[in-house]
Amino acid sequence: MTAAPRAPRRGRRTGRPLALAAAAALLPAVLASSGCAAKADAADPRTELTVLTFAPWGTGSTDRPGMAQLATAIGAEANAQGGVAGHRLRVLTCNEHNTSDGAAACAKQAVDAGAIAVVGSYSQYGDAFMPLLENARIPFIGGYGLSNPEFSSPLSYPVSGGTPALIAGSGRQLVTAGCQTVSLIRPDTPAGDTLPGALGGALAPAGVKLTDIRAQEKSTDFTEAAKAAIGSDAPGNCVTAALGPLPTLNLLDSLRRQPHRNTRLFSVIGSFQQSVVDSTGGDAGPLGNAYAVGWFPPEASQVWDPLRAIVRTRAAADATIDTADPGVQTTWVAYQVFLQAVQRIGHGRPVTGHSLRDVLDGGTPIDTGGATPPLNWGLTNMLASPDSPRLVNTSVTFQQVRGGRLVEQQPGFIDVRWVLTGGRPPVS
Repeated sequence: MTAAPRAPRRGRRTGRPLALAAAAALLPAVLASSGCAAKADAADPRTELTVLTFAPWGTGSTDRPGMAQLATAIGAEANAQGGVAGHRLRVLTCNEHNTSDGAAACAKQAVDAGAIAVVGSYSQYGDAFMPLLENARIPFIGGYGLSNPEFSSPLSYPVSGGTPALIAGSGRQLVTAGCQTVSLIRPDTPAGDTLPGALGGALAPAGVKLTDIRAQEKSTDFTEAAKAAIGSDAPGNCVTAALGPLPTLNLLDSLRRQPHRNTRLFSVIGSFQQSVVDSTGGDAGPLGNAYAVGWFPPEASQVWDPLRAIVRTRAAADATIDTADPGVQTTWVAYQVFLQAVQRIGHGRPVTGHSLRDVLDGGTPIDTGGATPPLNWGLTNMLASPDSPRLVNTSVTFQQVRGGRLVEQQPGFIDVRWVLTGGRPPVS
């Protein structure tokens, strides 16, 4: 097993007692339902289920080490409670290095290890890893949603709408906030190339003009991008960024140095999260009152109490997982899906990639404890899009920085399916 590295800091915790978190914890509830009182025998391969989680770390740009850390913690918790449906859970992790070769190497590790699933992983190189998983018939559960194969491969089970849903949601948030012109600062990468179309589709019905500004993913100086985004600083001018947390910090420095009075800053979760808000001064910083779009409820929501409890119990001694990080949250949701699918396979049938796919394709919704709407990969829930039929969760959340915290700007989930299918806004 590859050891997960240390993350830079822990997200802010709520002060609720552990008993409350334990009572609400989805993971322990799923494990308890297995009815396996005895510990699984780690020496017997027939009782062991191998899964793999991959993400990049140590790259200096889109690092997500907490995803690997959390996967390891979930595996430890599952085994401490007797395994999953009578099976010991073997969790492997792999550093994807934010490269095509790294993504392919992680997929190969999953194949060589006999993994029955790849769960909660991050990579923009779907063209590199997905064919290897497809050839081995290994389901990919809960990727971050950065590449087209994640939304088109019949072996992919995304738990969120990925970047397309975030950008579409950001467009609707920009429109309702009264933006008249929008500048999108995004990475000059294959994943970044998909963003202007999704954002433009959300802005077009309101006649909002979009300017596409490409930036180097690992840049430390976004001066030119900031100048282009601010432009004449006319009223109604808005900026949205689709960069990782570290590049966003560099972008904020560049925006600070550019005189502007009317331009407002928006973003998507993944470009800034609670740790970025904290490090830039909260309400007094450049992200004060800034808007955001996420896949999930804000980090302070009780939905994340079970996640916080697992981190305290299984990862506090040697890791600091940021529970506000959307990669960590995606991994958490993906493992809830995996664990529930294993439970549904039933006694007497081997737990394999094939049996997992049968359950996930069956059309019975999986409850993620409020982190998402119930998830369903049945044919009737597929997106009406030839390019992204696997994008089944088209809901996002609208958030805003208030009092130094990311909180709900609008309660509940907002469905942007109509944007992703090229439709018209619903009549309110």
